Amino acid sequence: MARIKLSLPNRFYFQTQIAVRISDLNYGNHLANHVYLEMMQEARMQYFASFGYSEKNLAGVGVIMGDTAIVYKQECFYGDILNIEVLAEEFSNRSFDLFYRFKKQDGSLVCEAKTGMVCFDYSERKTVAVPSAFLEKVQEQTRTI
Repeated sequence: MARIKLSLPNRFYFQTQIAVRISDLNYGNHLANHVYLEMMQEARMQYFASFGYSEKNLAGVGVIMGDTAIVYKQECFYGDILNIEVLAEEFSNRSFDLFYRFKKQDGSLVCEAKTGMVCFDYSERKTVAVPSAFLEKVQEQTRTI
């Protein structure tokens, strides 16, 4: 069976830290699979907030997840502090990808992930164009750092 391979960007411009809580562990006593998605959402919310946006108001539109991929590299345990990097890239007319890189405090790679985000009008229940204001802020961030 072929394994998923992600090609992450070389540089990330946003980072946050999230601690592994006791409630995040599964029966194997390590970070549960579904918690990675929860941590990705938290990191995504903080990433959007760094631009003054949210998932429900990304420069006037909402976003909905179209797909996700996670490639696990090592286990995480209670008390680990995870550095989670986030970057938006690969924009199309109505969607973009968010890339995530999780590392432990010692710099070792925990996982690589991607979510395909689709811009969505929740009142009309349809996809809409990526707001130019958001795209411009992402492009500005990559130029200034």
